Amino acid sequence: MAIAKKPQVAAQDFPFHQYLHHFYEGNKGTIKRRYKKLSLKFLDYNDPGPHGSGAFLRRPQFEALEMYVFLKEFTENQPLWKIFKDWSDEKNGFDGRGRFSIGAKGQFGLFEEQAVQSYDEVFRLLKKASQAYPNYIYALTMGLGKTILMATCIFYEFLLANKFPKDARFCHNALVFAPDKTVLHSLKEIQTFDKSKVVPPEYVNWLDTHLQFHFLDDTGLSLNVIDRSKYNIIISNTQKIILKKQHKAKSAADQLFAAGGDTYEKKSKITDGFDDLYDLDASIEDEADLLSNQRFAKLTRLEQLGIYIDEAHHAFGDKLAKDMGVGTASKTSLRTTVDELAAHLKEAGTQVVACYNYTGTPYVGARLLPEIVYAYGLKEAIANQFLKRVHIDGYSNTRDKEFLKIAVSDFWKIHSGKTYEGMLPKMAIFAGSIEELTEKVKPALESVLIDLGIPTDSILINVGDSTVTTNDDLREFYALDTVGSEKQFILLVGKGKEGWNCRSLFGVALYREPKSKVFVLQATMRCLRAITNAQQTGRVYLSDENLKILNNELEANFRLTVDEVNKTGSDKVKVEVRPVPPPVKITLKRVSKLHQLIEKFVAEGADLELDKVDTDRYRIIHKEYDGMDTSKVRAKADLSYVREQHPYSELTLVAEIARYLNKPPTLIRNVLASTKDGTAAVLEAVNEFNEVLYDHVVPRLFREFYDLKEYTSEEDYEVELVKEPTGDSDCYVVSAKPDLIANFEKAPFSQHKAKSFHLDHYCFDSTPEREFFWKCLQDGAIRKIWFTGMLTHGQSDFVITYIDPVSNTVRSYYPDFLVQRADGSYVIVEVKGDNKVDDLIVQAKDSYARQLAASSGFTYQMIPGTKAKEGLLAG
Repeated sequence: MAIAKKPQVAAQDFPFHQYLHHFYEGNKGTIKRRYKKLSLKFLDYNDPGPHGSGAFLRRPQFEALEMYVFLKEFTENQPLWKIFKDWSDEKNGFDGRGRFSIGAKGQFGLFEEQAVQSYDEVFRLLKKASQAYPNYIYALTMGLGKTILMATCIFYEFLLANKFPKDARFCHNALVFAPDKTVLHSLKEIQTFDKSKVVPPEYVNWLDTHLQFHFLDDTGLSLNVIDRSKYNIIISNTQKIILKKQHKAKSAADQLFAAGGDTYEKKSKITDGFDDLYDLDASIEDEADLLSNQRFAKLTRLEQLGIYIDEAHHAFGDKLAKDMGVGTASKTSLRTTVDELAAHLKEAGTQVVACYNYTGTPYVGARLLPEIVYAYGLKEAIANQFLKRVHIDGYSNTRDKEFLKIAVSDFWKIHSGKTYEGMLPKMAIFAGSIEELTEKVKPALESVLIDLGIPTDSILINVGDSTVTTNDDLREFYALDTVGSEKQFILLVGKGKEGWNCRSLFGVALYREPKSKVFVLQATMRCLRAITNAQQTGRVYLSDENLKILNNELEANFRLTVDEVNKTGSDKVKVEVRPVPPPVKITLKRVSKLHQLIEKFVAEGADLELDKVDTDRYRIIHKEYDGMDTSKVRAKADLSYVREQHPYSELTLVAEIARYLNKPPTLIRNVLASTKDGTAAVLEAVNEFNEVLYDHVVPRLFREFYDLKEYTSEEDYEVELVKEPTGDSDCYVVSAKPDLIANFEKAPFSQHKAKSFHLDHYCFDSTPEREFFWKCLQDGAIRKIWFTGMLTHGQSDFVITYIDPVSNTVRSYYPDFLVQRADGSYVIVEVKGDNKVDDLIVQAKDSYARQLAASSGFTYQMIPGTKAKEGLLAG
């Protein structure tokens, strides 16, 4: 019987961004060897770590930044179609990328042929969608911090451009586009943002000194930048820069004296191949038909321009822009303006380095947008607690006041008397028009508030009309997310679009069906921005008509339904955790080491031991197997010849070694010539595998030049397993799954509370941790056990520092358990998933934990998850 094949993914839906991310995660160590040291330092500074507590950026932002640097450093800023070609052909760094499939919903398959109908078709689509410059799309759902990510990327570009001014991959200037005034206002955060949150401190002063901001709002008449200057950040809405098409008819004289010669040739747009989605029509026939302006002319005199487009779905064509509620886009759209900038800059001898598009959704209707390089969706953001949970209620057969009474009463029942991070919870109520708001919604809301005993001065109106919304109202609106704001019910017309950020917004009510369908989705998502350490819930109140619209828009933009969104969210609950007296203190030994470098005289005939180099670890080995049985190798071949090696000459080899050892090149040349192997043998070994130079030759020469003398000092110090909460709170708040919570007051744990519990609740990360804890509680050979892996945000002094083998920087690690045996000896325990035990970083933690344990008279055990239920390992 024939086995049915799994359906293949259509070429236009091929999730190449997921394959890229999987390749990066699986080869991170090798990939980062190509990075510049400053890139590594910048990434390490922003790495939030495994628990998300190590940096300002959240995990999705950091992953997008990682992909940004990957495309810059590893793939050399190539267009996506070229990157795809290298990936599919397994060349230029993608050698041995692994063959598997990723389905439409992210599921993995064993066989690559299941992935897509044809790689050639994917290549054709990407090539057709390409521009004259690299074009990348980052799709992060609303509330994940696209503006901060954009600012971080620009700061990274400028730091690298200053360090490597001749490297054409880096931007010297940045142009940031916003689709409308609301987003334009939110982009001011790029200028006011505290750079030290994402930039290593030693570089912040340089940025503050050299950055030049140019904010083009309604009052900006011209762009005042010095020609050929650097480090300008120009923030503008599209209407201030965009090329306009002439609408007036040309006179006979105009036609007679019209520019002759070359005409403007319309370049391939990102929408080519997707015209049925965007309803595109007339092309641009003549460059003289485009009315430039002073701002555009100024931009063409800036070098190495990077273009950043916020809410990029507005740039993809007339129909989509109209659907997103910003009016009908000009036929000479933003994309045409970017194309023209690229053409003018090329004529001037420079370039648009790349165009970086930031959007909230990777989909348009049923299709995946082309040139997506990173995506993080709504469902994942809620499930991983980067957004609030969402609870959506629909109501049928209600009148205006009835709808408002139900919605406001429910909101007030939940949030009355509460504050979040010191801010009052707020509810946004959207009206279809200014007239409807002033004549129906506002009087109805006032009546409902009076009935509930709520002051009516808690209402704030913002409709974009100065006769209704005063300057004082606008100031109140922009101050909503502050502790001092006393407004809680916000009446709006048209503010559901992108750019309005209010974390203390907990409710949205929308009764009338708006003109723009997607407005319902945008308005709904306004209340999902995360606030407090624990995951909160945003509530959405809709009429039945709007509920149907929301369902359709969720499907079109996120491939979700209302039911799925309602069910999405972390299944964890908030737990208040308090220290249990008396505090638990232990004594550790701090070992300090000083290494002194002592220079030696290098004798002739030094042996570099090239014959002992294990080159097998550098070889690309191809194995063929019989069917599905991977234990039987049918054929084996060495394919190392496909790897591109840098060819060294004697001159370049000497220069590279001299750079590493900081020695005169003439001395290095003489030492190499005097070694037992000789310069020729070293060259041969290094040119066969470049890695030999850095892994063997340089370290061996270092030992010939220097001796290391080590001085050690030891001192005892006392640490508390948990610190007392600071501020007004008497507890820590964490989230955990109910079945992973151990409460010392409840069975079955209450009978063991004398044996454990320095906190009143233990919230485990995994079932193996809980099983290990329970086994130890019942083990008579164990006197005490404390769970120490829960509070990892600096609430405990029981922390182990280690050196990350990937970034070579110092990091902190909180072990899972501290166990005291009946004989008084201590064991530090880490429970780790079986698939993680051999991970490089996990092994580094293991090594440093064992050093700390040994010096303090403790022992250390790393227990695989499958053995956790057996308790401590024997021995």
